[in-house]
Amino acid sequence: MATTFLLLPSILFFFASASAHIHYVARVTDNPADQLVAALNNNRTAKKESTLYDNPGLGCIALQYIKAYQGDCGAVGGDDAKKPPDSQFADTFAPNCGVTASTLSQITGRLVACQSKYVEPSKVFSEILMKDSKSLEILYDKNHTEVGAGVTGTDGGAPYFWCVLFSNGTRNSSFTVEGGEAKITRPGCFSGANDVCSSANWPRSITLWSYIATAFIAAAYVFGL
Repeated sequence: MATTFLLLPSILFFFASASAHIHYVARVTDNPADQLVAALNNNRTAKKESTLYDNPGLGCIALQYIKAYQGDCGAVGGDDAKKPPDSQFADTFAPNCGVTASTLSQITGRLVACQSKYVEPSKVFSEILMKDSKSLEILYDKNHTEVGAGVTGTDGGAPYFWCVLFSNGTRNSSFTVEGGEAKITRPGCFSGANDVCSSANWPRSITLWSYIATAFIAAAYVFGL
């Protein structure tokens, strides 16, 4: 009996640690934006680069960034590629997320992708976002300290947009949000929010758009400073 009591603290510690680990894994698994950031950071650490802080304020802004495309997949890549004006960060994106405009930091890199069917986050990262040397240059840039990702479908289905924003901000003082939590907006998911965001929040249903498309659309666009 005495041995049992002596072992009890160790047993309780084990279960507490295991529970915390399980909670972390579930949070990442249930949110495609979190899973994208996890794939990104795993790739960076494999190359001996530092892990980037997953800033929820920046993640929310990444979601707003792709919503600015208004479902126009053709504007993401190719000859007609566009990007939202930088003025929208302070004028639109930050207010929509509850991010204090004065805490916005420099965006040091952007990765944006759009495709006509849902692709798992790990494959989006490796097969679509990491499409060329410019993408790799942005991924491994030593100026990055923070990252945020957003993902959403359009009108309850395709096309699907993915966005990763990098910044050189300082943890706990950049992209800070009112009340300590970024505003949860649907549809769509963003990283770092401790928010379970699965198919219930981001439908993956097949829509008429998917049938009309004559070919699989996969577009990606990367930006420097």
